[in-house]
Amino acid sequence: MTIALIGGGVGGLMTALYLTQAGHEVTIYEKSKKLGGRLAFVQNGDYCIDEGPTIVLLPDMFLDLLKKAGVDTSGLRLLRCDPLYSMQFEDGEVYTKYADAIKQQQEIERLFPQDVDGFNQFLTEGKQRFDIGMSAFLTKSFSVKKDFWTFTSVRKLLALKPYQTVSGLMKGYFKDTRLQQAYALQSLYIGGNPYQVPAMYSLVSFSEHEHGVYYVQGGYASLIPLLEKTLRSRGVTIYFESEVESILSAEGRATGVRTQAGETLHEAVIFNGEMPFLKDLLPAVSKRTYIPSSSCYLMYLGVEGKYDQRPMHSYLMGPDFKGHMDAVFRSKQVPSEPSIYIFNPSVIDESLAPKGKSVLYILVPVPSGTDIQWDDVIDWRERLLDRLEANGYPDLRERTEWMEIRTPETAKSEGYFQGGNFGIAPMLGQSGVFRPQAKPTKFNNLYAVGASTHPGGGIPIVMQGAYLTAEAVLNDLSVKGGQLNERQASLPRV
Repeated sequence: MTIALIGGGVGGLMTALYLTQAGHEVTIYEKSKKLGGRLAFVQNGDYCIDEGPTIVLLPDMFLDLLKKAGVDTSGLRLLRCDPLYSMQFEDGEVYTKYADAIKQQQEIERLFPQDVDGFNQFLTEGKQRFDIGMSAFLTKSFSVKKDFWTFTSVRKLLALKPYQTVSGLMKGYFKDTRLQQAYALQSLYIGGNPYQVPAMYSLVSFSEHEHGVYYVQGGYASLIPLLEKTLRSRGVTIYFESEVESILSAEGRATGVRTQAGETLHEAVIFNGEMPFLKDLLPAVSKRTYIPSSSCYLMYLGVEGKYDQRPMHSYLMGPDFKGHMDAVFRSKQVPSEPSIYIFNPSVIDESLAPKGKSVLYILVPVPSGTDIQWDDVIDWRERLLDRLEANGYPDLRERTEWMEIRTPETAKSEGYFQGGNFGIAPMLGQSGVFRPQAKPTKFNNLYAVGASTHPGGGIPIVMQGAYLTAEAVLNDLSVKGGQLNERQASLPRV
């Protein structure tokens, strides 16, 4: 069985690992010079920092999925972050999230004594919702829609309160607006508006407390060479700078791919890319319209010395968080005084910079799908640096030896839908059964995987999506071939 995989993002690589683990031949067609997609490094000399994802959530799931794919994880070192991160509000108050439950309770009592009971209720009900969400939705595919529309599934969906927004749900737990923000902003991890996305995405903020926040020693993107090494050991062919121009088809089946080098026939095709672009490769698929996720204004810095007094992860909240979200998701404008995320990995990882120096990663959520000329917002960028220097990062400009900036224009040029950094937006109409599935079309041997495919974004969740896609391929082969050995016909259960 020869399978074409279009795109070498982490979802595609994991799918290839599951399929080769089951004995199938996979050929990867990657349009760029490297694998990994969003999981990559930005480098300048001896400075190195993650380009995209920085926070490892669901660590047990992350490691388990790698092991199920036959990846040797003995060299991976996950470091638990404690504190998880800090949030500095406009009034100067700093709220810290801890891995230690007792410390967290004390922090809530110190700053928000009126919300202690609400926080405990959030944890109790979050656990109930998480267990439902994991078993009923995250680990299941809905390529056959009737598998979802059952009494049991709908009842479980309603338990996740999809009719509420994440922000609305948090208002039911917390009286203080700052705490509401602290437990709603996590939907931005997957490019969603806390004031719009359904409450089931509150599972992200609950998971931080339940499962912790982790860091991969050496950077999250150090996972990619490990995956590539494992694939090559299994004989996988990888073509770099080999953009697929179209998917070949005949009689309702995908038959192969066409690149600049010519046509190659395959028995199945897996699309690992932005789902809105699938129709460009195969015009016969649905012309469904999609809403993009938010984008990011990203600054990568190499600096003299270290900011050892600052945590690895922190947020500098703006004076009007809702106004920031409205600018990103509604009016599509440059946010005037936005909230800022700062990643400071050198406090625990000295391998990312020359001795005595460090790296920083600055992220501001900004709108996608606009004609804003981001190279012209110099004054705005300088105001961001002013705020950082005044709030824990003194002399940042003077100490900066290297700076690289990536904008929505950068993301769009690299093939991200309308410059969104997280695939399609996690809105109700683009979530669960309404999101593109492992089998996204009527072509019965065309599959999909990635952040725009169910169950959605975030590296462990994309990896879970890869498991579902591989499972769909193997199930179809079992039906078609009639006789497949146990290794071919199934995957170890997650």
